[in-house]
Amino acid sequence: MNITLINTAILQGNFTNDQLTSIVDAVKFAKARLSEQNKRALRIGDNVNFTSSKTGQNVTGMVVKIAIKYVTVKTVQGLWRVPANMLSPVYEAEYA
Repeated sequence: MNITLINTAILQGNFTNDQLTSIVDAVKFAKARLSEQNKRALRIGDNVNFTSSKTGQNVTGMVVKIAIKYVTVKTVQGLWRVPANMLSPVYEAEYA
């Protein structure tokens, strides 16, 4: 799938409001499913990595809490509440 083609089809398409609402709902569902998959793969104590949406910096830390919508990650800068779909696992060779 090419995201540019999908975006172009949506922008240039003659979709009705109901069709566009259906597309938005499908994207929200897919994001929620991805977030759930990521949450199920995480355990407290796991090392994770994410990019800060505020600073743009790459942040590495340890999972300390897994809640319904957010995962709390402990870093050297403090605690971060991060959506699960923004996290990727860090393996020991990468973390050292």
